[in-house]
Amino acid sequence: MLAIHFGAGNIGRGFIGALLGKSGFQSVFVDVNAQLTDELNRRGSYTIELVGSDETIEVNQISGLNSLKEPEAVIDSIVEADLVTTAVGPNILPVISELLAKGLQKRLTQGGGPLNVIACENIIGGSTLLKDYVYKNIDPARQDSFDEMIGFPDAAVDRIVPLQSNEDPLRVKVEPYYEWVVETKGMKGAKPDVNGVTYVDDLTPYIERKLFTVNTGHAAAAYLGYQKGYQTIKEAMENKTIQDEVRSALEESGEVLVKKYPFSVEEHQNYIEKIISRFLNPYISDEVTRVARAPKRKLGAKDRLVGPASAYLDIVGEDPVHLGKVIAAALCYNHPADGEAMDLQASIRENGYIETFKMVADLHDDSRLLTIVREQLEAMVK
Repeated sequence: MLAIHFGAGNIGRGFIGALLGKSGFQSVFVDVNAQLTDELNRRGSYTIELVGSDETIEVNQISGLNSLKEPEAVIDSIVEADLVTTAVGPNILPVISELLAKGLQKRLTQGGGPLNVIACENIIGGSTLLKDYVYKNIDPARQDSFDEMIGFPDAAVDRIVPLQSNEDPLRVKVEPYYEWVVETKGMKGAKPDVNGVTYVDDLTPYIERKLFTVNTGHAAAAYLGYQKGYQTIKEAMENKTIQDEVRSALEESGEVLVKKYPFSVEEHQNYIEKIISRFLNPYISDEVTRVARAPKRKLGAKDRLVGPASAYLDIVGEDPVHLGKVIAAALCYNHPADGEAMDLQASIRENGYIETFKMVADLHDDSRLLTIVREQLEAMVK
């Protein structure tokens, strides 16, 4: 089995490449980094280190293609592929779409069979987005044949790859935990036989579970930790008061998830505790300011803080006090090197906390959440 994977960076090698290798795929990594592709070809293998343990994983049957120097070889490899995956970052999807479109068109011209393209990006609907980019590069008259043979199933992915500096350019450190969920809707042909992938009919519950637990919890630890002067997420989470606040915020968002989706209370509580244990892992701890960056985006109406808080009001019918406290801390985030934080603070100086929050989160004047956050701010800002 042949897998073509766009992106030979740490996520590509340490997460997607690891599972492809475990499943017996011959994997071709496509990248613009000549050092990485040359090393992949020279050695044909690399090592993954699971941080916090003595376990390592050897990934074999690999090679590399430089998409700048070898575009035709990339196109030909797509013709022969059994699976195409990406881990390039959302902003790079339009960059790879032209080459991917050429490969898919040549595949169909030569009578190739069904193929699935899975974008493994930290974004909702990544494969759907990639499909839109690809279709901009193909003749509209051929789109029907693409629809019949090429699937772009969306996926949710979760694995922390810590910041690292290794002498070996291919060696990569990752946390032991991972989750790769793929939606079967729109998939073409047989489901790719990838060990470690969970296939589901509806991806929405899993996307929202990650957003409202992993991302919500990470942001909560960052904003509350920044208030106390902590440098890393682990340091913040070792403060019992902060850890209890993070857990309480996740229990509020978790009550929403349990009521909306088929997750049991016990199952989701175990998931919360797993996430908290990840935040405490000293080998994957992140900087508070990196996790907290871009507070305006994180305070968006459907994002990790306001999204679950608003849903809690609507679905549970009670005040999300702990999520409200995290939102208040986010409004106080004033790291001088963060452009969005500075924009937020400028608006607060001009319009006040609540008016700024209302604008950033797109809330109505009568939103109960404004009152909850105001009360938390009054206790926080003295």
